[in-house]
Amino acid sequence: MTISGKTKICALIGDPVEHTMSPAMHNTAFQKMGLDYLYVSFRVKPEHLPQAVAGLKALNIAGFNVTIPHKVAVIPLLDSLDPLAEKIGAVNTVVNNNGILRGYNTDAEGFLRALMEHGINPSGKNVIILGAGGAARAIAYILAQKGARLTILNRQQELDWAENIAQLILDELHREVKVFELGHIADVIPGANLVVNATSVGMSPAHNASPVPAGLLDKVAAVFDIVYNPLQTRLLKEAAAAGAKTIGGVDMLVWQGALAFEKWTGKPAPIDLMRQEAVIMLERHED
Repeated sequence: MTISGKTKICALIGDPVEHTMSPAMHNTAFQKMGLDYLYVSFRVKPEHLPQAVAGLKALNIAGFNVTIPHKVAVIPLLDSLDPLAEKIGAVNTVVNNNGILRGYNTDAEGFLRALMEHGINPSGKNVIILGAGGAARAIAYILAQKGARLTILNRQQELDWAENIAQLILDELHREVKVFELGHIADVIPGANLVVNATSVGMSPAHNASPVPAGLLDKVAAVFDIVYNPLQTRLLKEAAAAGAKTIGGVDMLVWQGALAFEKWTGKPAPIDLMRQEAVIMLERHED
């Protein structure tokens, strides 16, 4: 690929960004599609976020992804929001249209695409979500919108985060969401059609941890762990051993990236190639 004065730049901002799969995934996709684009990552400390966003705008960056811890803080720095991003209250993708920055949330749609790709339609399903951070908020909203019956479990000290998500869904979608402290997992898990781990429990280097005791997994039909490093978390291994259908975090990672790619370029993303590249990078990291 030749970089020229016409090359369009896309970026990732977050803190940290050292272990991101996004540059490999997007640059491979740009190359495959013959697009004159380049994707780079920038570590941006929270106190520098306003200057960073103003700088990206001034440099006429085509678009950028936003990761932890900036997904909420970036909102007041943008010119407009997609309705879904506005309701979720978090942005992970920004498109620069002639100096107008518009924020989107492709985490929600990315999660849903990954779920549907594995043959799971959330409508009418009993879904348990573990965690109540930004990712859980996006996932809960899209699942409720598609007709799932939700229960959110979170740590006692941050139970109000889960209650806030439940209130949002009640206000916006008129659907009741049950909220419990994580200690109640054994009471609520029987009969769950789907359990979603939206916490960081089990993420490398703490890959021996799992948010669900293995003995409870034989009562669950499917488990989606949004942690993608390692590729096979302890939760996924134990869920598969218990006979549950399993979906790994790399699927959501790839889909949210593919949806961002399409917003920046206006072209369909080469999803299989992006997945292949992400898996190669993750396997290399595990080695």
